[in-house]
Amino acid sequence: MERLDGEVKKTMKQRTKISNVTLVCYIRLILRFCLLIITSFYYIADKTKGNELIFGGTEGHNRLLPVLAVLFGAEMVFRFFPSAHESKGCHKQFCGNYVSRNVRNMDTVRKQSGKGTGIVILSWTALNLLVALLYFTRVLDWGFLLLISIFYSVCDIICILFFCPFQAWMMKNKCCGTCRIYNWDYAMMFTPFILIHNQFAYALVFLAVALLVRWEIAFFRHPEWFSEQTNERLSCAGCTEKLCIHKRQLKSVLRKGKAGGPSVGEIHPQLEHPQQTGDGLRNAR
Repeated sequence: MERLDGEVKKTMKQRTKISNVTLVCYIRLILRFCLLIITSFYYIADKTKGNELIFGGTEGHNRLLPVLAVLFGAEMVFRFFPSAHESKGCHKQFCGNYVSRNVRNMDTVRKQSGKGTGIVILSWTALNLLVALLYFTRVLDWGFLLLISIFYSVCDIICILFFCPFQAWMMKNKCCGTCRIYNWDYAMMFTPFILIHNQFAYALVFLAVALLVRWEIAFFRHPEWFSEQTNERLSCAGCTEKLCIHKRQLKSVLRKGKAGGPSVGEIHPQLEHPQQTGDGLRNAR
């Protein structure tokens, strides 16, 4: 028991240090949220004044889309290459992030890794078909579509740090590191841009689709890279990012007031399920 308490205290101290990946996520969240607030303000101001020009121009020529193309375009280009500032969740497509671990039948691994993706596709398609319907019936204009995409970008980071409905309700995956659709983020984010007739919007959609295709090709060629069962880097013992701690802390806050404090598993998942990492407490170190 004393040894277990010591491991828990040691783990809690380790958790006080924020990882580089987590820090980058927080910075992106702040920047994207500020971008959403600023663009919403200008959109409302333009519509209130009855301006025909939105964001300083027309759908084909305006000031905002080139800025978004540079900001998000740079992010997507960097995503094509390994980076210490990106989560291993989006780097499963690179062989350098694969460490073999008890390889099983690949058909089984592929089936388990792809669990829930069909529901995600259907739900996302239904949502954006509704957006498209509102656009074609002139309830929404191209400026509002742009705001929706920026809103999606904020939600993307919220899913990583705090709560992800795709993870919790559809895919049931353990964490972002094992997420089958991690690199679908930009394709989902810029879905509304398909309807915007602008060269910069088309450029962002093209890059997003290229990332998606690159990811899917890697998955179908090497499903073992994407599963915790076959890739040691995706296990709790091999994780240095600890992005899941934010979601666990949120759950702990929501449960505040109930009898007892956070469980050992909420503090460190390895201590609750030591069999997942093979050597339990020794690997937790």
